[in-house]
Amino acid sequence: MSAKLEQLKSSLASALGEKIVKITEALGQVTIEVNASDLHAAMQVLRDDAALGFTQLLDVCGVDYSEYADDWSGARFASVYHLLSIGHNWRVRVRTFCPDDSLPMVDSVIDIWSSANWFERESFDLFGIVYSGHPDLRRILTDYGFVGHPFRKDFPVYGNVEMRYDPEQMRVVYQPVTIEPREVVPRVIREDTYAGRK
Repeated sequence: MSAKLEQLKSSLASALGEKIVKITEALGQVTIEVNASDLHAAMQVLRDDAALGFTQLLDVCGVDYSEYADDWSGARFASVYHLLSIGHNWRVRVRTFCPDDSLPMVDSVIDIWSSANWFERESFDLFGIVYSGHPDLRRILTDYGFVGHPFRKDFPVYGNVEMRYDPEQMRVVYQPVTIEPREVVPRVIREDTYAGRK
C-alpha cells in the first residue's frame, strides 16, 4: 500500500471518526462505508475538511446486492459516491446502504455538490433509490409513465411494455413487448438438435 493511500486513510479516520463503519483499500482505491443516517454529515466533512478537500463529486450510482453472493446477508440497495480532491490529488469511494429494502432511501447531497442532481435522478430512475431532500426527483432516462426500475435484479429481462410512435394516431402508444427471445448459445457449441432442429 502506498504512503499516499495510508495518508488518505489516516486523514479519513481522523476527520470522520465513528462515522466510518468500514474502510477498505483495493486496486489503489480507498472505499469507506457510512451509515445512511450519517451520510449527509460525513459528506459535508469530506468536502469542507482542509485535510481532505473532496471538492468534486464525480459520480453517484445505485447498486442492487440482491444477487451479489450466495452468502450475502446485508441490505439490498446501496448508493455509491465517487469523490475527487483536486488539491490533494486523491479519490475516495463512499458507500451507504439503504436501511429499508422496500423503500430504499438516503439523504440527497445536492446541497453539498450540485452535480449530484442528475446522478441522483438516474439512480432513482434505474434502481428506485429515493434521495430525501432532492428538489426535483423524477425519472431522467425512462419515460414518465414507465413502471418499475430496470436495473433492479428482479426486473423482467424483456420488460412489460414497449413504446413506439403510431403515425395513424399521431402519438406515442404503449403495447405489449414484441421482442422475440434470442438464442444466446454460441453456434460453435450448439447441439445438432438445439431448439428443435434436426
